[in-house]
Amino acid sequence: MQAAALEILKGAERPLHAKEIAERIMAAGLWHSEGKTPDATVSARLYSDIKRNGDKSPFIKVGPQTFALRDSTSVSSGAAPVPATIQKAPEPNSGFSFTDCAQKVLEEFGGKKPMHYKEITKKALQKSWLVTGGKTPEATMYAQVITEIKRQQKRGERPRFVQHGRGYVGLSRWMGQGLAFQIEQHNHQIRRTLRERLLDMKPGEFEELISQLLAEMGFEMVEVTKLSGDGGIDVRGTLVVGDVVRIKMAVQVKKWRIKNNIQAPVVQQVRGSLGAHEQGLIITTSDFSSGAVKEAAQSDKTPIALMNGEQLVMLLMEHGIGVHRSTPDLFEIDEEYTAGGE
Repeated sequence: MQAAALEILKGAERPLHAKEIAERIMAAGLWHSEGKTPDATVSARLYSDIKRNGDKSPFIKVGPQTFALRDSTSVSSGAAPVPATIQKAPEPNSGFSFTDCAQKVLEEFGGKKPMHYKEITKKALQKSWLVTGGKTPEATMYAQVITEIKRQQKRGERPRFVQHGRGYVGLSRWMGQGLAFQIEQHNHQIRRTLRERLLDMKPGEFEELISQLLAEMGFEMVEVTKLSGDGGIDVRGTLVVGDVVRIKMAVQVKKWRIKNNIQAPVVQQVRGSLGAHEQGLIITTSDFSSGAVKEAAQSDKTPIALMNGEQLVMLLMEHGIGVHRSTPDLFEIDEEYTAGGE
């Protein structure tokens, strides 16, 4: 499907919404979908390609469910250039996420001092690090930074950003090795311990824990299919997004030691075990070989999502499964508000 989307965007010579990409692909006979929301499938696969391949992906996300080609050289010969309002004097590193842009701006212009999110956005746009078709990039920048902070806190990680009040943001590593650093070190040890305890669980217990996690992540009708995780599908369910998108998922779980990476044949086995209209997900306590990652991302085959041990532990902590939060969030005095008048 990604190859078809690439052809459509080449011909369009401008960014397109996922719905329009899906319509053009199917009208051209390049792809067929029996699902009720093909635009959601297109959006998910292109976004996955961007996240997986980074700067090597031919696609960039320029707005909500709106995509363009990363480099004007991707446009077929003789085609008109992308309009300057979308891609003006692109640099090789164009197309970073909002949060990655925020980090780059703070590192280059912050001088280890907080910057206002509006100034961060302005600098990111000036440097062409941020490519967006949205009308309110400043609001999007601040929202994504705050969302990342909250998500990392829920997972017990040390956020890379720190809020300083009144829209100012800095990098957490500028704070030194104080209490926040000590908390992160403690939580890092907790993550290691949790991962080891997963390995000590019985197969049935592990699969039940996975089904609990899937339910917390938004899956419905979660069912453990059998007690052994050594072949075939272990858990089935339906991923529901916003009460609109419903994706049938078949999940295989592998409770393997860290040194034993999942290989490509396992991905092929899961793909061969999928039912009608199902997508696959492999969850392991170990990791995936490069061959397995490549096989899972085959553009002409049903996509197989991969969750390694590190991601699994993070999600368990985020949803409070196997751990509990024992300390409240920390507060700092906002000197700008509390400094006495002159």
